[in-house]
Amino acid sequence: MAIGDTPIVGMLTHQMDWLTQRQRVIGQNIANADTPGYRAMDIEPIDFERAMRNQQGQLKLARTSASHIASPGDAETFRTARERTPYETAPAGNQVVLEEQMMKMSQTAGDYEFATNMYRKYMGLYRMALGRGGGGG
Repeated sequence: MAIGDTPIVGMLTHQMDWLTQRQRVIGQNIANADTPGYRAMDIEPIDFERAMRNQQGQLKLARTSASHIASPGDAETFRTARERTPYETAPAGNQVVLEEQMMKMSQTAGDYEFATNMYRKYMGLYRMALGRGGGGG
């Protein structure tokens, strides 16, 4: 089993992909803050329990060639949903609150940094278990 196939690395990768896409959607909200009638969007949160159930006992086919067909679920996309309860609406019908979007962006950046640190620590533990150092850090 490769390091990248372990459940924790898979879940961290999934979380980081979700956070990356959320930053993209929040950036679009900020870019359209002055667009009349634009409604803010967000990404549906990850269901941690479902992710744990999916990771347990999951076998994936190994792709030994780029021409092989990928297993279902290899390239996940996240659903974008309109925000339901905007705090305020501009006279032109725009429902983007820049302060709210900046708070979401900051939270997402912090969560991404946390996931990156978890990934780094996990790899350090793996290197230490293999006797290649990495105990610090």
